[in-house]
Amino acid sequence: MRITSSSISSSDPSGSDLAGTWRRFSLVFALSAAAALAGLVGLAYAVDPYDSGRSRLFAKAGVRPQGPRTAGASRGRDPAFDAAIIGNSHIQLLSPERLKEKTGLPFVQLSVPGTGPKEQLVILDWFLRHRERPARSVVLGIDESWCTADPDLANQNPFPFWLYSESRLAYARGLVRSDILEELPRRLAYVFGAPGERARPDGYWDYEADHLGPGSDPALWERREGRPGDGAGNLTGRFPAAMALAARLLPFPAGLAFVLVFPPTYIAAQPKPGTPRHAADEACKARFRELAAARPRTAVIDWRTDRPANRDPALFLDETHYRQPIARAVENEVAAALRALR
Repeated sequence: MRITSSSISSSDPSGSDLAGTWRRFSLVFALSAAAALAGLVGLAYAVDPYDSGRSRLFAKAGVRPQGPRTAGASRGRDPAFDAAIIGNSHIQLLSPERLKEKTGLPFVQLSVPGTGPKEQLVILDWFLRHRERPARSVVLGIDESWCTADPDLANQNPFPFWLYSESRLAYARGLVRSDILEELPRRLAYVFGAPGERARPDGYWDYEADHLGPGSDPALWERREGRPGDGAGNLTGRFPAAMALAARLLPFPAGLAFVLVFPPTYIAAQPKPGTPRHAADEACKARFRELAAARPRTAVIDWRTDRPANRDPALFLDETHYRQPIARAVENEVAAALRALR
């Protein structure tokens, strides 16, 4: 008969002992992970990788070269600027430097490509909230995305809402992201590195220099001569983006000059008169004109209409992105509107 050694059998861990060991290991692991995460967030909060002003431990004006989605937090609170251009790539070509020459107002370009009214209103709030002295002017691009009937103003592309939040807790939660591990050493290198690494303070980027576009080539523009989507448009009569803007505009100090710009659009991409889409577009524009009329020192400039420049394909990169000659013409009208509002 086989007899099991008592010394061996007594050394075998019981099921309850194994379970207890795993529970202790899991608890230690969870606590260690939580401590590491808290330490990382604390470090990121102290370093302030995007120069949001929430920490002054590693303060240095500006940010390293990066995209406008994150760089806007630093530029939007820069006290060197009393005026801002806000929108997406449809207003991005307006030059802060040239507008300053024409108006005397120090402008910053806060446009972010691929954004709509939801993100742009957040940037507007951020800019106005971080002025050491009252802002003097805002130029806001009102493209067709502002004519949506969606009450949620849903954004089509990712956007760091947490970075522009008033809530410090929301900001801290937003720091829990993998790219912060890359941005922390970059920020420290910028703070302690050699000068000359700062992104352009006024935020201007001339996309025409990097995107040649079809220009005046007839073969490339022939496909664009149809009027797509003339049956589409917001025919509900409700424009929640205009309502959201009105809720912000009306309480603003009367000294703040506001210019709403319907950006230039190539004629073939504009709604054809007499179509439902044209009626929807006109109703949307009328709502913003009513908004402007209800507030002092507010003007509207309409470049989404039939103008000679909008019929010249040589002045456009595509249907909604124009070249420098049109940008300068829009700047002239903006400057004239601001002078009239003084």
